[in-house]
Amino acid sequence: MRRADIHQHLWPEALLSSLARRSVQPRLKRDGHGWWLDLPGDEPAPFDPAAHDPSTRTGFDRIIVAPSLPIGLEALPEAEALLEDYHRGVLELGPPFELWASPARPELVDELLDAGALGIALPGRALLELERWHRALERLAERHAPLLIHPGPAAGSPAWFPALTGYVAEMHTAWHAWAEWGRPQHADLTVVFAMLAGLAPLHAERLAARGGPAHAVHDPLTFYDTSSYGPRAIDAMLRVVGVDRLLHGTDVPVVAPHDLAPLGEAALHALTVANPERVL
Repeated sequence: MRRADIHQHLWPEALLSSLARRSVQPRLKRDGHGWWLDLPGDEPAPFDPAAHDPSTRTGFDRIIVAPSLPIGLEALPEAEALLEDYHRGVLELGPPFELWASPARPELVDELLDAGALGIALPGRALLELERWHRALERLAERHAPLLIHPGPAAGSPAWFPALTGYVAEMHTAWHAWAEWGRPQHADLTVVFAMLAGLAPLHAERLAARGGPAHAVHDPLTFYDTSSYGPRAIDAMLRVVGVDRLLHGTDVPVVAPHDLAPLGEAALHALTVANPERVL
């Protein structure tokens, strides 16, 4: 059985080079102090290309690389070329790396899966555009490929502020939108919410009190990766949705991985080995 991290980020050399050649945001730029990531609405942030060296990613038999959706490449006129740099670069790495692909257009889903992507990643707001993505999600289900829901762009400083506000709100909105509208339309689609869906399932009692679809916490085809959260939040989630619905994701190199040893060996085995093998 293979140990898996189902949510890391890695920018291949081709993508780094393309971002460094750009003269407008989003881009990488260099000065006498090093490299900077320059995004719309944010102050330039220090960027270490060495953090994206694949040789430093050890400890797992499967590493599933997710697109950096907060960068906003998908909305650019040149999105397809930039995303091709990402897709091709990750696929060329080979094992242990696998790919969550990011379609610039819904029509590209089959092409990306044919190229070798494990599944597709969309920003949370896409679940408010279900009509646009309807056929793409149908194709995912027909091909037994999973969907990853991940936060999209959210500007603000300091850097932790959008991560604790915009990202969480987007994931809450996405989870509730999926429960109300998405799942009834796509009964057979496997969906994975990054960052424990911002802990949205923990609000199930309030959801029930307000007359919402609280049964969504028991949806057997909705899963949650643990990225950015530690053992206390994970323990709270497994008590609501069950340990079988949690998948280990770290969000490396955006954040350092948490020590999950307090969860116990059985839970760790479920998150890192048994559940990823069964679900992905």
